[in-house]
Amino acid sequence: MVILRGVPLAILVFGGLIILLTLRLFESPLCGVQRPVTPFVSQFVCRNALRILGMGFRTSGELMRERGALVANHSSWLDIFALNACKRVYFVSKAEVAKWPGIGWLARATGTVFIERNRKKAREQTRVFEERLKAGHKLLFFPEGTSTDGLRVLPFKTTLFAAFFADELLDFMYVQPVSVVFHAPKEQPARFYGWWGDMDFGPHFLQTLAARRQGSVELIYHAPAKVSDFENRKTLAAHCEDAVRHAHSLAQLEK
Repeated sequence: MVILRGVPLAILVFGGLIILLTLRLFESPLCGVQRPVTPFVSQFVCRNALRILGMGFRTSGELMRERGALVANHSSWLDIFALNACKRVYFVSKAEVAKWPGIGWLARATGTVFIERNRKKAREQTRVFEERLKAGHKLLFFPEGTSTDGLRVLPFKTTLFAAFFADELLDFMYVQPVSVVFHAPKEQPARFYGWWGDMDFGPHFLQTLAARRQGSVELIYHAPAKVSDFENRKTLAAHCEDAVRHAHSLAQLEK
């Protein structure tokens, strides 16, 4: 199963990357920050990656029409494929990820926004958010700050929500919570897809490829919240966390 899935997956991902980078040679000088074509390449690759893996995929709710960001719980590297499979989103990640072999290259190519945990960079990063959001990009954050075993939702860190209250963003900014729920294959532990702590990527990736029968992933899009309706970052973070946690718990019970 590893070879039967791994070879087509590698061809899909790296073939898609070559096509995307080729298109960016023309898209970037012609359209600047706008990306009218290449996000469809990312969506095609991610959706078909799930098909190659044999994972079920379903969604409920709709991606918001308003300009703004999405916040989701984070269980695994598989989140990237699921969240990018049918919606045009751009991930926000810590700057260290840009230096990771393989994953870093893919992240840069697909328009990921890299941020540094440095208060001196806060104003500069807010300007980047503003530019991307005004261009219509939906930026996606993982406010737990780390990945989990997929069975729980960790408390949302409120720091990143502070940027949403900047004067440049407040008037138009919305935040949409998204619950990401993994259902393990039959006869496998419930945390089968979780990738957390000091787990290495390689063994987890091979374990996922080797599973004879796969489970599924479910995305639940909640009602977007207008940032200006909230008193501060803590109340907004609590609202988003509650929405994500509640739906995540219910979806696990309904398996």
